[in-house]
Amino acid sequence: MPLKRHHRLMLRAYLAYSRITRGMTLGVRAVLLKDETLVLVKHSYVPGWYLPGGGVEAGESLKDALQREIHEEAGAVLTGEPLLFGIYRNGRARPGDHVALYVCRDWERTPPEPSAEIVACEAFVLNDLPADITPSTLARIREVLESRPPATDW
Repeated sequence: MPLKRHHRLMLRAYLAYSRITRGMTLGVRAVLLKDETLVLVKHSYVPGWYLPGGGVEAGESLKDALQREIHEEAGAVLTGEPLLFGIYRNGRARPGDHVALYVCRDWERTPPEPSAEIVACEAFVLNDLPADITPSTLARIREVLESRPPATDW
């Protein structure tokens, strides 16, 4: 079975399991900004470029989850405090899913090796973002850069 298909099946199984076992799920995403660049990642199981992030584990704080996820996905380590920008409903993923979005301007990065989950991680110049960035990712970036209030839905 091709790797991408395997990951899609695993993701679907995890989401189905989550619907049964959890009333609500919570994730974190990071807008990693520095020197007019932004870090984005590509996953093996969905198309397009995304902000790095992922799920908050049981007993884990939002900040701890943020630090873990940006390190795992983007090779980034915070050197200053992240700013909580907004909390979004992510009904497209599932009705009880929510995402906390952080703006991180103080961090260091060593690009990670591609993994089974993350197949690419790149820093893009803000005025030259990739064509296949996801619409929700682009909307969040615009909210941050244009100092717009966060939307309700991801």
